[in-house]
Amino acid sequence: MMRRLFSVPNHLREQLPTLTEDKKQILQKQSISQNSPGKILRDFQTVLEFLQPDGVEVSSTYHQFSLKYLQQLNSRLSYPIETNLKRPQQKSYPYIHGLYFVLRTSGLSQVITQGKKTKLILDEQRLKISQGFNPTEQYFTLLESWLIWGESELLGESRDPYRPLFRCCQFWREIPDEGLTINSYQEQDKLVYYPGFHNLSLLHLFGFLDLTLGEAEPAKGWRITTVKRCPWGDAMIGLLSEIYDEIERQPEDEEISLDFRIAFEKLKPYLQQYFPEWEQTLVIANGEFKQAIYTFKVTLLDAWRRIAIPSNLNFDQVAAAVVEAFDFDFEHLYRFIYKDHIHIGRIFEFTHPFVDIPPNTNDFRLGELPIEVGNHLQFTFDLLDEWEFDLQLEKIEPANAKMKKPKILEYHGEPPAQYGEEGDDEE
Repeated sequence: MMRRLFSVPNHLREQLPTLTEDKKQILQKQSISQNSPGKILRDFQTVLEFLQPDGVEVSSTYHQFSLKYLQQLNSRLSYPIETNLKRPQQKSYPYIHGLYFVLRTSGLSQVITQGKKTKLILDEQRLKISQGFNPTEQYFTLLESWLIWGESELLGESRDPYRPLFRCCQFWREIPDEGLTINSYQEQDKLVYYPGFHNLSLLHLFGFLDLTLGEAEPAKGWRITTVKRCPWGDAMIGLLSEIYDEIERQPEDEEISLDFRIAFEKLKPYLQQYFPEWEQTLVIANGEFKQAIYTFKVTLLDAWRRIAIPSNLNFDQVAAAVVEAFDFDFEHLYRFIYKDHIHIGRIFEFTHPFVDIPPNTNDFRLGELPIEVGNHLQFTFDLLDEWEFDLQLEKIEPANAKMKKPKILEYHGEPPAQYGEEGDDEE
């Protein structure tokens, strides 16, 4: 299911900066470098260097940095902080948490499993492309990956109907011209809870606002004492609030569809007039159909099947192949969920055509989904009993004209009884 996006309410829009002539002048005069506006390019490079050459071990659940790396990485950043916590977590260091979020949403990193270890590594191919960008292209690639494409689930949080752009715009209206003075942790939690500490730290790193850091009290963590808007931030928020409906538009009367292209170019038409040096775009997935044979290891409880499936089959046909492989009765509703936690965290959900929640499983072919070797599809069959199948993509091979139907390559284990054990008839 695609998340419904929200327009900026009129009352919120009225309190946001507008893109006045003086703010346009700020945009036109701003030059982008490693240290301006903000320290984002400098600190992001620090994180990239930290992960080289072989990546670092991360937690198996949320794929975040372990405690042993946090203080080391914190000391290398532009704004190292003291948490005064005995066992800090990644989120205890908002600048690390924010940079991690941008790293994941930019598609420049991947989560891999090596034996029993889970590691975060760099995608060398995409990294090489991005390192060929000029500072302006790098800055706006990271900005868009955060504000426009960011998914809260990458941080282990619950699914959020709002993107960071909405949250940052709403927070911006709460900052008066003279700035915010924060006198206690209680005020800090109240004032900064909504955008989240990682978003606040990114607003700082991207040069949108200035923060004054205070001394952390024992067991209470990061402390800030003032928040003040920067002219660059006012100009950018003014521009972003004006184009919000265009870049996040999804009219209620328009049929929900999925765009499988991932390219950090939504802001380009609006900013290129101020930054003509922005020419190159980082493309994570081109959204084109892939003609191939996909081999999945399909697991249900203790049984699994290895199935080769032509990519031109739609997801109804994929569902039929899986159900048939486990000798289940196909006359039930179902859904597929693909969580792209390997790259930028997007979630795609396809439901049975009889379920009135588009998009449907017959709307898309397997080869249209930007799934890669090692990725998983979740297939829930029978929405009442909810049989959970796991489809792990093991191999992508060139298309074979002779192979037009799914083929079971290997069997392992007996499938469970779909309707309970024989003899369990109702009295």
